Amino acid sequence: MSDRVQMIEERLRQTLSPTHMELMDASAAHAGHAQAGGAGHFYLTIVSDAFAGKNLVQRHQMVYQALSDLMQSEIHALSIQAYTPDESANKG
Repeated sequence: MSDRVQMIEERLRQTLSPTHMELMDASAAHAGHAQAGGAGHFYLTIVSDAFAGKNLVQRHQMVYQALSDLMQSEIHALSIQAYTPDESANKG
């Protein structure tokens, strides 16, 4: 696991207390993407009680707020799937 992935996961754990989280680093697939400036591309699935009563935009805002400074330096692209525990249970 890269330092960047650990940093992102730690920040999300501290701020959103997820019951489940999967973070995939897809940066290698975007190697040479000049606009990224060395920052990474990630896919996030996160399940948290903090998302209860929040719409999709609000959930994404919560994730972006948790990662605010990292979005300027470590993260170029982030795809987010954010669920409550009830929603996640209904997916399976």
